[in-house]
Amino acid sequence: MNKRKVTLAAAAAGVITGVAGLSLLAMPAGAGQPPTLPDVSAESLVEQVLTSKPGAFGGTVEVDNKLGLPSIAEIPQLADGKHSARIWTDGNGKFRAALPNGQSEQTIVDDGTTTWSWNSADNEVTKSEHKADQPRPSQDKSESVNPAEAAKQVVGMTKEFSDISVDGTARVANRAAYELVLTPKATEKTLIREVRIAVDSELKMPLRVQVLTNGTSEPAGTVGFSEINVGPQDAKLFEFTPPANAKVTTPEANQQEGRKPGIGVEQALQGKDPQIFGTGWDTVIGARIPAEAMTQVPAEAQGLVDKFTKKVSGTWGSGQIFTTKVATILIADDGRVVAGAVPEQVLFDTIGQVK
Repeated sequence: MNKRKVTLAAAAAGVITGVAGLSLLAMPAGAGQPPTLPDVSAESLVEQVLTSKPGAFGGTVEVDNKLGLPSIAEIPQLADGKHSARIWTDGNGKFRAALPNGQSEQTIVDDGTTTWSWNSADNEVTKSEHKADQPRPSQDKSESVNPAEAAKQVVGMTKEFSDISVDGTARVANRAAYELVLTPKATEKTLIREVRIAVDSELKMPLRVQVLTNGTSEPAGTVGFSEINVGPQDAKLFEFTPPANAKVTTPEANQQEGRKPGIGVEQALQGKDPQIFGTGWDTVIGARIPAEAMTQVPAEAQGLVDKFTKKVSGTWGSGQIFTTKVATILIADDGRVVAGAVPEQVLFDTIGQVK
């Protein structure tokens, strides 16, 4: 684990995946001649996406982002460019992900009772035992590299605010799929032009998510399988034993040692009671960063913030704004934060409501 506190820049990258509901994005994979499939209604396909239970599978997800995100060492798959990841699930809650990062790799294993995260670069392991009243620590990262989960989030959040259609078929990871298209209604104030979801014709499982933004003809990105193996996976994949000489820590141990967990934009917006403004594609999430966190940003991190943001001001006050093709984040100097898949003016109009 990297010992530095979570920087605002890193947090901003993480927020985008949650706020926009779009997660990681990848180029189309497994392209081939579009298959001929029976007709299906858009309404039926939406229902299949929301209710599908893929079961056990393993696969490779290829990533090619064009979001305009900075390079963050801890989350290389979010940066612009081509990346890949491997994921496995037993279909009953156990999960494994391998996230390469140059010469090193981060491994995340959820064995059903405990989530393990191992960074091979520093041979440190974080052990988080599941608690009944808390989400599993692996959920955010597993969803960020799983096209099926990413698609469910997008459809669930936006179906009532979209024009929905089926636009032909596609072949993804050598599997036949329908192309489900969600287009924000004309009244929606969003950066997104449309989201295309390739739905497996047999499994009804989303295999790929493509996101197109206003003013562009190519996808800003997509999360999609390049290879998938459907069926039972080796049970040993969902077991984890810390490597020899690895330092094993727990969130509780970190607190007892006086090392407070990093507090930043991502943690604030994903807190217990985030403030929600608007609905559908124009949804904005707001929060207030604790004053102590605003003073704990290292100089190196602040340099990244300054590089990838611009200073702005208005009747709401002053601060910095971070913009990508799919989302915008406004950080006021007094700790208020708002973010969404919306133009910056929407955030200027909303930040005054943050408590």
